[in-house]
Amino acid sequence: MTLLRFDNVSKKYPGGHQALDGLSFSVQAGEMVFITGHSGAGKSTLLKLAHLSERPSSGGVWFGGKNLNSIRGRHVALHRRKIGVVHQDHCLLLERTVFENVALPLQIAGYSAAEIRPRVDAVLDTLGLAERAQYRAIDISSGEQQRVGIARAMVSDPDILLADEPTGNLDPGLAADIMQMLVGLCAQGTAVVIASHDLALVKRMRKRVLVIDNGRLMDDISPEDLADG
Repeated sequence: MTLLRFDNVSKKYPGGHQALDGLSFSVQAGEMVFITGHSGAGKSTLLKLAHLSERPSSGGVWFGGKNLNSIRGRHVALHRRKIGVVHQDHCLLLERTVFENVALPLQIAGYSAAEIRPRVDAVLDTLGLAERAQYRAIDISSGEQQRVGIARAMVSDPDILLADEPTGNLDPGLAADIMQMLVGLCAQGTAVVIASHDLALVKRMRKRVLVIDNGRLMDDISPEDLADG
């Protein structure tokens, strides 16, 4: 089933920068896709359009069969509940605890405290953060902050997880572990879209790769092609 589809999408910012130019592709439920390209190629803009943090200048972004251009007002927040986002700069509440940061999406969605605790505890344990649960986010390392951001994106069992350089502050061993956890999410039906500069990691994962250059889709490489390479 097609979960996310970009149909001839362009995005031009008010200053004149053309971030995306006629971009078309689709992502299936449970699929892992890497987005690669040079800095400024349009990778982050692509993720923002799927999250409704930005709107396209032309073309359509479709999610679950619905054109996101038609989603307005309070329905934007409802759409975002279906999406987990891993930001490049963490975007944590630094004075709040690790537990509180991870619990935030569930609180916003209206879960009870009794429902929230086991879900947060489970994802913190999975990411090796259980012993840091009551630490303030400001008091843990940058790599741990990155894992907290990943935990927060995973905790609500989203339909799709969008990750902007999710392993940028992690050592290679931990980065590989995180990737395997994301593969596990795909096995449960969550689509995962990852913007990454780490070409060695991308090739090692042997998943589909979209190559973006100056806002255009230059290549759509299948896992089989990567394996052959």
